[in-house]
Amino acid sequence: MALSASIFKADIDISDLRRHYYHSHSLTLARHPSETNERMMLRLLSFALFADEQLSFTRGLSNDDEPDLWLKELHGGIRLWIELGQPSAKRLRRARSQAEHVVVISYGGRPASQWWRDEGEQLSKENWLSVLEIPSDASQALAEWAQRGMQLQLTLDEDSIWVSSAEQSLQIQPVLRCGNILTH
Repeated sequence: MALSASIFKADIDISDLRRHYYHSHSLTLARHPSETNERMMLRLLSFALFADEQLSFTRGLSNDDEPDLWLKELHGGIRLWIELGQPSAKRLRRARSQAEHVVVISYGGRPASQWWRDEGEQLSKENWLSVLEIPSDASQALAEWAQRGMQLQLTLDEDSIWVSSAEQSLQIQPVLRCGNILTH
């Protein structure tokens, strides 16, 4: 018998000082049996980075033809395709054929750095692509926050993301490898 997804609920308050976006969202995240808490929490963080009423989680790991999140226009076109990890250049080009802009949220420490060393020179030339790397210590710390019911506040400014709950807070300083995440 196949394992089923674990369901997590998150109420998040977003204060995005970059985009002047201030909104609360009640989200439901389905964690695939093979997904780690770190990856699931990075999907949640990715939602906050690009929050929009049309942004949604996809079937992700359950479907190779979909990103982790996407922002679909009312007419059905895909404005924003968001991938987590270290996708191949081939996968990113296929995503570009379907979406206006592609974003990669890279994480994992040394593997993420190696992926960028291998792919970065070629990928950094693409104006349809943005790559943001989350430091390993921050993503691992965020993973420890995973609970079935979460209430989080996220404040985003030009170079930091502040995540807080009733008990703790965490500053994340992502590294922008290429592109511009402020334009989406």
